[in-house]
Amino acid sequence: MPAPDGRSPSGAATSPPSRPPRWWRLLGRDRGAAAAAVILALVFLVALSGQLFLGDRAVRQDLRASLRPPSLDHGLFGLLGTDVLGRSVLARLIDAAGTTLSIAVPAVLCSLLIGSALGLWAGYHGGVRESVAMRVADVILSFPSLLIAVVVLYVFAPSAMNIVLILAVARIPVYLRTARAEAAELRSRLFVDAARTFGTPSSAIIARHLLPIALPTLLTVATLDFCFVMLTESSLSFLGIGIQPPDVSWGLMVAQGRQYLRSAWWIAVLPGLAIMLTTVSAAMLAAWVRLATDPGQRWRLTVPRKRRGERAAVPPEMIA
Repeated sequence: MPAPDGRSPSGAATSPPSRPPRWWRLLGRDRGAAAAAVILALVFLVALSGQLFLGDRAVRQDLRASLRPPSLDHGLFGLLGTDVLGRSVLARLIDAAGTTLSIAVPAVLCSLLIGSALGLWAGYHGGVRESVAMRVADVILSFPSLLIAVVVLYVFAPSAMNIVLILAVARIPVYLRTARAEAAELRSRLFVDAARTFGTPSSAIIARHLLPIALPTLLTVATLDFCFVMLTESSLSFLGIGIQPPDVSWGLMVAQGRQYLRSAWWIAVLPGLAIMLTTVSAAMLAAWVRLATDPGQRWRLTVPRKRRGERAAVPPEMIA
């Protein structure tokens, strides 16, 4: 036991226990993840606040300015050029960001909440409830998400609400299976047995003990699923059964600009780049979040980047 002056019984000074670095410090040490976080933050900021200063710029037509190339000669909104109707590509990109995120974010949140709740409930109780939940998930997963969306949107009218509902239902099994696996592994742990012995209701055990442990994994899956949902919405809009004019999304912009690739490449290429940057950034940030939220793997983020490859197999405290 150390003495009051901070020295051990042998006289040697003892150092206070080191506190784990804050998440923003860990993020700052990983340049790739930090850049991905900045890009995603800018995309969300532009999507949320873009309408405050856009006005009708995204739909305002000017046939005299048709197919102008990107330049600074025509003000800020001419920076990325114009389309065949003389509409500003920059303004349409900002407007499309809000449309795309207004579909991807609600779809991911709905499937995350419903799938996680059902998965934790089924995994904790087991038995018939677990078997029924898994069979339902298998049935939904047996049909490709894009195929289900194409068929349903072809039968019903394409709209943002229908796209959100279809994608949310199609992605529920992903979270259900993940949460079920986490709950099935945790339900036999000692702290769960202790809570059950003291008469804690199953709902409280799931909320207080199982959910906090499974949440990092579920959030990582949700971040990756955001990429899939956004690409699916872009694919549906590109095929003409997603977002319909006068609304605009990045996928619809690519579809509208594909016939002008030779004469006005910026109409299709720039929204395609926006899709690529957003999805790649989300995937990179998901990989970082997975390491940062795992106590057994967080030490990898504290090792200098040049030495990660050399010391990837053993934690720093075990290296002589």
